[in-house]
Amino acid sequence: MSGLFRIISVTVTGPVVAIVLLLALLPLSVSAETKHLPDYLTFGFLPIVSPERLVKRFAPLTAYLSRELGIEIRMETAPDFLTFVQRTHDEQRYDILFTAPHLYYLAHKNHGYHAIARVDKAGMQAVIVAPHSRGIVSIEDLRGQRLATTDPLALATMLVRARLEEAGMNPDKDLTLVATPSHNASLLSTYQGVTDAAALILPLFRRASPEIRESMIIVAKTRMVPHMPISVAPWVDSAMAERIGHALMKLDKSPESRSLLAHLDWPGFVPAREEEYAALGWITEQLKAH
Repeated sequence: MSGLFRIISVTVTGPVVAIVLLLALLPLSVSAETKHLPDYLTFGFLPIVSPERLVKRFAPLTAYLSRELGIEIRMETAPDFLTFVQRTHDEQRYDILFTAPHLYYLAHKNHGYHAIARVDKAGMQAVIVAPHSRGIVSIEDLRGQRLATTDPLALATMLVRARLEEAGMNPDKDLTLVATPSHNASLLSTYQGVTDAAALILPLFRRASPEIRESMIIVAKTRMVPHMPISVAPWVDSAMAERIGHALMKLDKSPESRSLLAHLDWPGFVPAREEEYAALGWITEQLKAH
């Protein structure tokens, strides 16, 4: 059986972008082990970056799982966070899910998704940064200013809103939140003077170009939450879920798979514990309001 090629069309704000995702699959054996497998599994990725960049970063991981599992894995995303959440909750569209910690909390609580692995990092934290030239040195200085954020449902936005409220500020009245398409767009809008400050996840700020990063001051940091998990839907067979988890855990065991981790900029995966994400219930009220 020859390799399969999958064309995925993703709608972004405006035109439809056709993304050709070439996933060369190993031949599928018609053995007792594989004959009862579904024809394919759909791996849903939260649109944390543009569709093109999402495919560039995560297509190798999808192809790796396809080879390891001996089944086609179809990579999909959505035009925005709200559509992705609707497809997760209402359409039951994703067999495997890579989403933000707070959105996983809801998928687990309301629809039975089960985390099988998470990125092996301490956690995720957002920062508010501003150009040195703006004179914004404390969170109080943000009153009356324009703060660039990402999608209203994004983790960074939720964490920053909570941080502002902790400082006694009303995010919807005491300053202007300006939604941008991505973390990088948020940072760039501030660097170019379109907004006065920017909110984004800390690792992405650290990966910005030295020219941009050195022109900024970190005004505030948010609380830290567990890193992004990979989970499976309740209808995915438990044996398959175990195989997916095993494939992720062994990524750091060989030079070839370690190069995939280097491409992802992750050290590896560890088992996810549900209690890590249970503490994210505080975010539910914010999500209801937005």
